[in-house]
Order: sequence, then C-alpha cells, then structure tokens
Amino acid sequence: MATRVGVVVFPGTNCEMDVVHAVEVLGGSADLVWHGDRSVAGHDAIVVPGGFAHGDYLRTGAIARFSPVMEAVRAFADEGGPVVGICNGFQVLTEAHLLPGALQKNAGLKFRCATVTCRVEHDRSALTHGVAPGTELALPINHFEGNFTCDAETLARIRANDQVVLRYVDNPNGSVDDIAGVSNEAGNVVGLMPHPERAAEAILGSADGAVLLRALLTAARTRV
Repeated sequence: MATRVGVVVFPGTNCEMDVVHAVEVLGGSADLVWHGDRSVAGHDAIVVPGGFAHGDYLRTGAIARFSPVMEAVRAFADEGGPVVGICNGFQVLTEAHLLPGALQKNAGLKFRCATVTCRVEHDRSALTHGVAPGTELALPINHFEGNFTCDAETLARIRANDQVVLRYVDNPNGSVDDIAGVSNEAGNVVGLMPHPERAAEAILGSADGAVLLRALLTAARTRV
C-alpha cells in the first residue's frame, strides 16, 4: 500500500497540488486536508505547503496556527508522525511552536525567487532519512519572509541538538547561521524555506527535491 500523505490547505494556500503531484510521482498517495478538519487520521505523514495562509494579513502563519486542523497535526507530531512545513508551512509550524525560531523579512527587504544550493547537515530527520550528510541539493526558493531568526540561547540549543537539517551554501536571505531548514528535537517535525516539490522531476530543472520527499516517504513508513 502506498504511503499516504495529508496535505493541509488553508485559505490562501497555493502549493498544495504541487505537493500532491510530487508525492504521487514518487510512488506515494496524497490527499488534501482542509484547515477546518479536526482529524488527520489515516495519514502516514503530513505536509503543510506553501502559499499565503489566511492572506498572511496579521503575520505569516499567525492566524493559521489557530485552525482546528493544527491540534490534530500537533497530536500526530507528538505521536512521532512525520510533519513537514514548506515555506509558508514552515512559518505556520514556528507560529504553532512545533518548531523553534521564527521567520522574518529577507535581508535587504527583497523578494527572493531563485534556485539555491542547500547542504544536508544530518540524516536523522524525517526529511533527510538516509541522505548522506554533506549532500548538496539545488532547490528553488520563492519568499519574502524566509529569513530564519532566533535568539542566541535557542541557536545554541538547536546546534547542540543537531536540529539544523539544511543550510544554504550561499545565504540568499540573511538567515542566522545560514539555516534553510530545522527540525524539532525528535527530528520528526521539519520546516524548510526551499520548495522540494518544485524540484521533484528533472523536467523542472532539478530533481534534487525528490531526494528529500523520497526520504519523507521512507520515514513515514519506518516512523523515524
């Protein structure tokens, strides 16, 4: 049976079908989970995709964190289920306190849309399971508020706990410590600003995103 991925949709989400397509291309199955739903039962992994949840009118992800589905996502994560937030989804997970830190406006206050090189820092997360540390991946970014920030104490903690999952080789947005993606301490919840679903097939210019999404499907089956 194919690994089943739930893709959360908020008003303003716009990358949900990209994730569905990428998961299906890699042999998984995916369906949409509405933000008003109160259960994610039956899913092996959850992805919170990119977009503009609730228009980002207050602060990116700040309203989305109160959607009913987020309680179910939290319970799923607490049970060890793999949860990945991509771009706006990363912002939602930090606002929901499922991940440390926060995302602020890019350095220079400029929107960034480019393919960047990211380095895998460790293989002990749901998104990098089985991927050799040091692997470099070409992944697209598309954000204005992708500058990861945290206080010195938090940075020291996430470094000590190996929670930095991905780093930019050439930092495009000012993120502290070149951080492109982080996990919770258990490694089953991961947020990243680059879009692996937009690089899941060579026809898109890079298939490097498939490395991460395939790792997620594997982690979902083995509950890393």
